[in-house]
Amino acid sequence: MKSWARWNRGWSAEENSHGDLLNKYLYLCGRVDLRQIEKTIHYLIASGMAYATKTNPWLSFIYTSFQERLTFIAHTNIARQAMMYGDITLAKICGTIAADEKRHERAYTKIIEKLFEIDPNATMMSMAEMMRQRINMPVRVLFDGKDHHLAVHLNMVTQKTGSYTVKDYGDVVDFFIKRWRVEEITGLSDKGRQAQEYICGFSASIRKLEERVQQKSTSRETSKMLHFSWIFNKEVKV
Repeated sequence: MKSWARWNRGWSAEENSHGDLLNKYLYLCGRVDLRQIEKTIHYLIASGMAYATKTNPWLSFIYTSFQERLTFIAHTNIARQAMMYGDITLAKICGTIAADEKRHERAYTKIIEKLFEIDPNATMMSMAEMMRQRINMPVRVLFDGKDHHLAVHLNMVTQKTGSYTVKDYGDVVDFFIKRWRVEEITGLSDKGRQAQEYICGFSASIRKLEERVQQKSTSRETSKMLHFSWIFNKEVKV
């Protein structure tokens, strides 16, 4: 338990430093309404960040494995875009955070590998439960005090810009199914096998969703202008 406590404190400290670093960047760049940013952060923390892991450690570790890889991909994509548009500072910041997230991912991934060895049924059913919840990130409850559909609008922007897409999510699902050798696990109970079948078929449903999102994003008829309080209510075309 002492080793876990040390890891958890260190992990929490690094995650906190990511937020501090990005917050300072936003403050110094002068391009955002920091009051609205802080209000959004306040509402997010006050909401409990909508984690759906309950008190089940299996759910927590599976969720965190996905969350770390997804944030690694998002920060990597943003770092690449920032470099392309000449913001070297932001590129370095996001690149550093992405490297931290990658290390975190490796740790939680190994924990799940061990859990599949120790209790494959509980781990398989927990993974299926998280798949049904779509591994929702905390941003799904974002609120800035004005836009009650902020999370949806932000998702539209990240999809349009390619910083985080449905394809990325599908790739992560495929990655963990392969990494944890989900399809190869045997000796499961009836419920365990049902969970295994659901997980292995989940990727196909995500790819179908990806196709629909792509078709919608390329349609001129669905283009719209959004306003974000974070950037002084400027318009963003999506």
